[in-house]
Amino acid sequence: QSDQNRPRFVAVTTLEDVQAVRCAEFHPNGRIYAVGSNSKTFRICEYPSLSEIREDHSTYQPTVLFKRTKHHKGSIYCMAWSPAGDLIATGSNDKTVKLMRFNESQKQLEGQEMELTMHDGTVRDLCFLEDSSNKSSLLISGGAGDCKIYVTDCETSTPFQALSGHGGHVLSLYNWGGVMFVSGSQDKTVRFWDLRTRGCVNMVTPATSPGSRQGSPVAAVCVDPSGRLLVSGHEDSSCVLYDIRGNRPIQCFKPHSSDVRSIRFSPSAYYLLTAGYDNKLVLTDLQGDLTMPLPSVVVAQHTDKVISGRWHPVDFSFLSTSADKTATLWALPPI
Repeated sequence: QSDQNRPRFVAVTTLEDVQAVRCAEFHPNGRIYAVGSNSKTFRICEYPSLSEIREDHSTYQPTVLFKRTKHHKGSIYCMAWSPAGDLIATGSNDKTVKLMRFNESQKQLEGQEMELTMHDGTVRDLCFLEDSSNKSSLLISGGAGDCKIYVTDCETSTPFQALSGHGGHVLSLYNWGGVMFVSGSQDKTVRFWDLRTRGCVNMVTPATSPGSRQGSPVAAVCVDPSGRLLVSGHEDSSCVLYDIRGNRPIQCFKPHSSDVRSIRFSPSAYYLLTAGYDNKLVLTDLQGDLTMPLPSVVVAQHTDKVISGRWHPVDFSFLSTSADKTATLWALPPI
């Protein structure tokens, strides 16, 4: 690809911590984001105005609206906002999930936080589902230990379902289309779950070595908004595109030279943002024929492993977190 049309993302803000930053998530309204670190610190930061950003922009520290040290007894591994934006959950290697209410107008946590202690290992990922039947939020959590995926009713803070099936640590969860979600595991499988049927409705082992059925631990999964395309990211640096409706793999590609730790579709679903242990964030264009080689470009880089990449809900900007102890917001300068 020629360098001319390469998107040049600039680092708008960088939050510095004393330890690796594992997770950052935008609030659904896009005006703030939360960051969780190995230093056990939980922060809520303001999303800046991007209208002034130029190519020669100098990166600055974001405005921290809320900060709590010792939020967990261990590293904060994952976090998620509820779709309505009034709840945030964090998961840790202290084996607990913390569920907190968030006041959007005051941009502060409020009320009594709930601690969920059903996991017997590190909580590696979380996602919320809306239970349309009674409009309550459900929290899905998975991780190490017994490898079960738990479903918690957020109204009562009670886990009411434990989904078994994975034979290895659950590393990634992603929901789409209401009651459906997918999980990726160390056991090299991706499982599809439907809460209406209370169980696993499909399982695939994405093949990551050409010409074989060989798989690799699944460190990241996501599904495009239409529910047609699953992408899995693997420890052997592969990504696999999978046609959910046709129940067949489309192609395996390698955007990184090391573990792929995070995958997300852009809000328009045309681009895939992947983050890897090769210190890079890569943008892959999915607008053409998905069976052909996919154009990808490195759009951002850290000085150590990248652990996660997250798109802003509407803007063409993203957050990345890294073992280099930073969380950075990247954006394209207005042309």
